[in-house]
Amino acid sequence: MALADKVAIVSGGTKGIGFAIAETLVKKGAKVFICGRNKKDLRYALDDLSSQGDISGEMCDVRSEEQVRQMVAECERVYGGVDILVNNAGIGIFGKTVEELTGEEFQQVVETNLLGVFYACHYAIPIMKRRGGGYIINISSLAGQNAHPKMAAYNASKFGLNGFSESLMQEVRQDDIKVSYVCPGSVNTYFGGDVPREANAWQLQPGDIAGTVLNLLEMDPRALPSKVEIRPSKPPAK
Repeated sequence: MALADKVAIVSGGTKGIGFAIAETLVKKGAKVFICGRNKKDLRYALDDLSSQGDISGEMCDVRSEEQVRQMVAECERVYGGVDILVNNAGIGIFGKTVEELTGEEFQQVVETNLLGVFYACHYAIPIMKRRGGGYIINISSLAGQNAHPKMAAYNASKFGLNGFSESLMQEVRQDDIKVSYVCPGSVNTYFGGDVPREANAWQLQPGDIAGTVLNLLEMDPRALPSKVEIRPSKPPAK
């Protein structure tokens, strides 16, 4: 896909992996629409990226179907359509057993990481079909196939996202809409309460995931890597 003048939505695009993806696409000439839940983060991201290309965005909590509908509609209003959808927004609650997790916490994780993806796809796909095709990339995790204790909500949401992505890929491929899901290992960001620091330099960087997304988008249309695993090449020896 030639990215110049293509329209991309990147959820959770205000920092970390999402910001790196948005920045990479903007530099390639795409028109990028980002969303996030924090007004200050959104403003900073838009200010930072505005000097690099065509960027817009608005506040959106992907747990709300109505907010996602409005966000996709606003992107179409501003840019005339949607060609690329990167579902990156996600949260994680770690360090709690199922017994310790509250129902509200479990619901927050699943609604953000799984339902939010469904809502965005639901509203973006008809627009892509009208434009003759597109590409949906869901940012999942290696935790979507490797379960860990005290990560039940996150594991459940990402296992579900992987299954959703596989099903969706088969539904829309004949409409010239490609679907891939990317499963990173440890990434050096603020996600899950972590803090980027030099001691974690062995981890993946947000730019590594952005580069993977770019590679997918620029691949020949006949090829579809439906699932991509990416992990640190040399984690600390155990």
